Amino acid sequence: MNQQIKVSVFLWSYNHAKYLRESIDSALHQTFSDFELIILDDASTDDSWTIINSYLDARIRAFRNKTNRVGDFSELFPQAATGEYIAIHHSDDIWEPDKLEKQVAYLDEHPEIGAVFTNAMIIGERGELFEDETHFYYNIFNQPNRSRHEWLNFFFHHGNALCHPSLLIRKVCYEQCGLYRCGLFQLPDFDMWIRLCLKYEIHVMPEKLIRFRVRDNEQNVSSCRPETLVRMQFEFLQILNNYCHINTSEEFIKVFPNANQYFKQGDFDIGFSLGMVALKLKTSYVAKLFGLQLLFDALNDPDRARKIKDLYDFSSNDFIALTAKHDFFSIGLLTTFPFLEEAKKKQALTARGRPAVTILEFFWRLGLFVALDGSLRERLAYILIRVLRIVKQRFRK
Repeated sequence: MNQQIKVSVFLWSYNHAKYLRESIDSALHQTFSDFELIILDDASTDDSWTIINSYLDARIRAFRNKTNRVGDFSELFPQAATGEYIAIHHSDDIWEPDKLEKQVAYLDEHPEIGAVFTNAMIIGERGELFEDETHFYYNIFNQPNRSRHEWLNFFFHHGNALCHPSLLIRKVCYEQCGLYRCGLFQLPDFDMWIRLCLKYEIHVMPEKLIRFRVRDNEQNVSSCRPETLVRMQFEFLQILNNYCHINTSEEFIKVFPNANQYFKQGDFDIGFSLGMVALKLKTSYVAKLFGLQLLFDALNDPDRARKIKDLYDFSSNDFIALTAKHDFFSIGLLTTFPFLEEAKKKQALTARGRPAVTILEFFWRLGLFVALDGSLRERLAYILIRVLRIVKQRFRK
């Protein structure tokens, strides 16, 4: 194999035998040919490994975990890559034939850009055009281009909107920004994009150069299942810590222009300022919790506490008042309705044998709903809409 490979394609595979061949073929049939295809199978229990081994193409190198490690190939990624650029592919998605050709040309012509993404055509389980306009993924990847500072602001306020399997990135970016972090399952790519934009500009091509599959019954890794929504809250909290690596007031103001108000008397405390920005974010209780932690840490540094008092007239008394203001865990609702669980136990069944949902229970659940991050709330809203449609159909029978 040519040792001067331009692109190393990493294709992650786990139990996607029904889509896998189409995914592999879409990589092998690219109009750009100077690449290697590294397939990483995470101990699939279906026919995936048999399908992978049926290919005799010299550009393919395949590796398989002996046991499922939830996508962990840290001993291979990105060390196994010999290419200057790295592309990420998923075993249930499809590339358009000219994807790599257009992206390689763009990176070659724009050395200041660290990574290039594309828009995506959303398809369903059977490859059909996805037409559910209420779905979170319906139009999320149709994004304008932004500077890296604008992207960092967008990520902070709105969450992820970049399509992971559309990525072509310079290998050096992983070396400079770090790899996907252990312990992040729902949002490892989102975490990576923030660290990437702290150092590099990125570009999103408007062409739909991949077909991104939305599977039936919310089976995508990042779909709106209860366990994923819960896990995302923790992961988002960890990801926000990346913003603490902004180390100059000039850089901070470029990311958060409205934070200019915290530049006082020619001085600035970035941790305090970031905490206050997070507390003003109305769409995310996780961000507010992050903000309070930053203020707590700042006030427990005596030198910083004195500086914050001088600059912002903010003391521990003000902080203590804030900690009682933000009800992250819906404690107010739980203490207001202590009889809720007992009421549910005594709840009578409807005439048709279905449990009646009490108004109190509805508002208790709503309390959990509003505590979600904004982008996660959109996903949960989609689930609720689907559930209500099913219930409505049943009562019509």
